[in-house]
Amino acid sequence: MMSDIEEGKRVLKIEAQSIMDLVERIDENFSRAVDLFINCKGKVIISGMGKSGQIGRKIASTMSSTGTPALFVSPAESSHGDLGVISGSDVVVAISYGGESHEMTPLLHYAKRKGIPLVALTGNLKSSLAENADVALDASVKEEACPLGVAPTSSSTVALALGDALAMALLKRRGFNQQDFAEFHPGGSLGRRLLTKVKDLMHFGEGVPTIGLDGNMREVLSLMTSKEVRGICSVVDAKGALIGAITDGDVRRHIQKEKNLLDETVEKIMSRNPKTIDQDEMAEKALFLMEQFQIQTLFVTNKLGEQPLSPVGILHLQDLIKAGLR
Repeated sequence: MMSDIEEGKRVLKIEAQSIMDLVERIDENFSRAVDLFINCKGKVIISGMGKSGQIGRKIASTMSSTGTPALFVSPAESSHGDLGVISGSDVVVAISYGGESHEMTPLLHYAKRKGIPLVALTGNLKSSLAENADVALDASVKEEACPLGVAPTSSSTVALALGDALAMALLKRRGFNQQDFAEFHPGGSLGRRLLTKVKDLMHFGEGVPTIGLDGNMREVLSLMTSKEVRGICSVVDAKGALIGAITDGDVRRHIQKEKNLLDETVEKIMSRNPKTIDQDEMAEKALFLMEQFQIQTLFVTNKLGEQPLSPVGILHLQDLIKAGLR
């Protein structure tokens, strides 16, 4: 008797081979289908019953999130009012392995009467569905992975893969990019990484520890422990331009050298040319700079402001972590 592990491998091999067989059938009909979707002024309406319906929902979701507005309509519900969602500017995609699903009939007749283009994903190119479609895509398989030969397994996998292939071809044709994807997924991690700017996360105003060159270390230590971002203080010149910074590390390095550290001048202790980033840069870039220079804070400037060299904010690594960028 075949073990569970052997059975799992058998199923995956059959389904993988079914997809490889599909590769050889991607032809001009595939391009014609993509043309119909690209030229569609409305929505892509996807329909299917049972497992085909579940696959259809996923294809519609993938298309919608990658630049092609799509909607799933159940064939069973379509004849009870849902046909009203389909307009003459849409394209209908019907998924049926056998191509003779009677539940699809009202929807297909409606598309025919209204002159709505029809794309079929079917395993039977001689079926009624294929013969009445403007474009019929061959989603046939040699065998189902089900040991009984009845449960849709290879066939549903192939239909899903074919839907993904269509969606990705459309994505490339439209020039859809990561920024577009992020706009559609603001709640996802990619959306956060591509849409969040430094100014959305930085501490500003009174939250920025700042001292002039004429200050002393007593004042610095007070600022470094009382502000929102602790352990660092920016140093500015008489015009407010950022010229240096004092960190916990600077204090530790000098504490053994200077007998009266608290009375030392800021200029003697500070490190010059601290790393900065503009407030309108993406927070993702701030994370890159912190990792590249192995630092945990960046001073923020506004290059379009009246004082482009002055610190308008400060950003800590923890701010990026809390925002889900790492």
